[in-house]
Order: sequence, then structure tokens, then C-alpha cells
Amino acid sequence: MKNNTNQRINFVFWGTPNVASETLEILKQNNYLPELIITSPDAKRGRGLHMEASPVAIFAEKNNIPCLKPEKMGELEKIFGEQNIPDLFIVVAYGKILPEEIINTPKLGSINIHYSLLPKYRGASPVESAILNGDTETGVTIQKMTFEMDSGSIIAQEKVAILPDEIAPELRKRLIKIGTELLIKILPEFVAGKIKPTPQDGSLASVCKKIKKEDGLINLGAELPSEIYRKYCAYWGWPSIYFLKNGKRIKITDAKLENGQFIIKKVIPEGKKEMDWKNHTA
Repeated sequence: MKNNTNQRINFVFWGTPNVASETLEILKQNNYLPELIITSPDAKRGRGLHMEASPVAIFAEKNNIPCLKPEKMGELEKIFGEQNIPDLFIVVAYGKILPEEIINTPKLGSINIHYSLLPKYRGASPVESAILNGDTETGVTIQKMTFEMDSGSIIAQEKVAILPDEIAPELRKRLIKIGTELLIKILPEFVAGKIKPTPQDGSLASVCKKIKKEDGLINLGAELPSEIYRKYCAYWGWPSIYFLKNGKRIKITDAKLENGQFIIKKVIPEGKKEMDWKNHTA
């Protein structure tokens, strides 16, 4: 949906990883560009651990948008003075908790795209958690941010079916598009004060944790095949699932669930290249 209203919204975008840069790309395609981008400082990334800018910082450079990479929030005090208060902050996977005074700085406050049907799956891994739990439906929520994590009033929501055998990166890519298009759809009315956010029911809240590399460890003999397969789909790409054999890590790169059995097709044994894992079921 193109922004054909010629409505200029003075907003600042906060974000760091690919999910945020992909959101920015869709906003750009619809004629919404931020006045300023705030992202995390350059960090060591990749196997070589070289210092690299975040995907959002790279987007900012390519599009000639001013970009800040504060180490501490105090560095922003002079930026948002009385003469330079933006209409809105849009926050997508910034990576740090914003202080309450920062959240409340803009005239219209701060809003966030979260990839679940809040209050379900507040936290860092809503996409993976939905797959891990065998959900058949998830969604996106546009919320008015508060200091308490993902607990803000709901501005808009859209439900999304989780497809059979869908892996987390594929689901996330769909949710990014759906979420950004929903944001674009509601922005004019939200800015005009025509949307009254609905408070979340905290009694229905659930929280999901940040994923760690060791979460990918599976026990082929003890876990149900369906549980292993859900982990495979949820952790596909990173951290991936793996098991230990003779003290060596064996990463599973291709698998399927067939007739109630978890069938391994391809693996990467520790220190080796990807290979077929023939005739092995669990």
C-alpha cells in the first residue's frame, strides 16, 4: 500500500538486525522514510569476527538517512530537545530496552511491531516459540510501547496461519511483510488520533526467552519425533538442531517428519562438510 496521502510523518526508526532493515525496505517502497535512524553500535560479526555495521546502519547509509549508534541512551539527550521532538518512534528489534523517558519522548509516543498475537509470546523469540509449541496460527501486533516489555496497548493485530512444515525464517519473512503493511495501513489514522489502542489482558500473557546456541541440542532417544521436528523447523538456520555422537557434534541440516518418524536426510558432522545421513530414523 503506497503512501498516497502526502502525509508527512516525522518519525525516527529504531532497529538493528535484518528483520528491521527488511521492514525499512517495505516502508521505503511505500514512501515512508524516517528522518533519523538509531541502531546498535558496530559489532564483531561473522566467522571472522570483523567489526561490521548493522543491517539497519547499512540501509541508512545507502539511503542517505542520518544514523546514530549510541553506546548509551544519555548520548541522545541533546538530539531530542524541545525544538526537535519527532511525531513518533517506530521500534523493530532494536536490541536494547529503551528507558521510559525515551519511549515517551515523541508527541505520539513509540510504537512497535511484534511478531505474535500479544499478549501471547511477549519476549525475544515469538516466531520460534509458536513453531516449537505446535501452534497452527500466529500473527503480528502493532503496540503502543511502554517500559514493561511487550505489554503496551494494542493498536492493530492480524492473524496468520502457520503453514505445514514452515521453518522459522520463512514464517518470519511473511510476518515482516504482513506487519509492515499493517503498520502502513494504520499509520495515517493513528497519527490523526482516530485509533484508540486496546489494553492487553495481562492475565493471558506468556513470555518467550532469547534463544541460545545450546537450545539446539536434541536427544534422539528420549524426545518425541514430533518435538524434534518442531525444533528443527523453529531453529532452522540458527542455532540449528544437533546431537552428540562419540562426543562430536552432528548438525542436522535437512530432515522431515514422515509416518510419525523423524527422518534425517543431511548432516554436518563436526569438522566435516555436509553429507547424506542414510537410512537413519529416530
